[in-house]
Amino acid sequence: MRTVVSGVSKEVWITDDGPTVLIGERINPSGRRTLAEALRNRDFDAVLKEAVAQVEAGADILDVNVACPGVDEIAVLPQVLEKVATSVDVPLCIDFNHPDALKAALKVYKGKPLVNSVTGEESSLNEILPLVGEYGAAVIGLTMNKSGIPKDPAQRLAVARTILERARSFGIPPEDVIIDCLALTVGADSQACLTTLEAVRQVKEELGVNQTLGASNISFGLPERNLINHSFLTLAISSGVTCPTVDVARLRPAVLSIDLLLGRDRFAQRYLRSFRRQTP
Repeated sequence: MRTVVSGVSKEVWITDDGPTVLIGERINPSGRRTLAEALRNRDFDAVLKEAVAQVEAGADILDVNVACPGVDEIAVLPQVLEKVATSVDVPLCIDFNHPDALKAALKVYKGKPLVNSVTGEESSLNEILPLVGEYGAAVIGLTMNKSGIPKDPAQRLAVARTILERARSFGIPPEDVIIDCLALTVGADSQACLTTLEAVRQVKEELGVNQTLGASNISFGLPERNLINHSFLTLAISSGVTCPTVDVARLRPAVLSIDLLLGRDRFAQRYLRSFRRQTP
């Protein structure tokens, strides 16, 4: 299945047999005091520097989130999207807290964005999917509902199926829904990784849609997080994740090697090209 998103001048295809698409996660003020303060002051230079750095590191799509205390998300999110879109050529993922902020952002976006996100809760389905359908966007569906995140992989699959069915009722085809089976930290639950991977496998087998994961969530609270994240990505991509959300500068080399070993890099061209860029 192929999901297509685009910016002003660049189109990105997400498929289950092509190269892994990387969504850059770092335009997000959560836990980043300097970025949060810059957004409160409407000083967007820090955001633009981060956007350019992630694209230079190999990001295919950039997630953009401005939600933090003291920031008028409805006003600031569309402003940031417009500025980022003029600084880099990759498509953007609109990451929002308030539906009105999403609507304001969709009004100014040029191209076909990815929306982050909708859940299986009725309020979310009824508020977010009509906007996604109206503006012709693609959307990430989180496998959670009013009861939280199911511990049973089959229940996460059921939530994913509900999101896809409701999306179709708003004119959104399956290829425009990317499912997130939700990675939780293994520091709190040693079975969390296995549960997520099984859910990913079931979604791939039963629904065949593209999938993302917030890869760094798996290692939250633990030392040597990059080591855990690298290992998790290997398992997640081989299970069916096609567009993980990651710290691209840290994790792209690992993803290139995973794609190489999975036969998605003909004659190792992408891997070698990246290696040559880094070699003095």
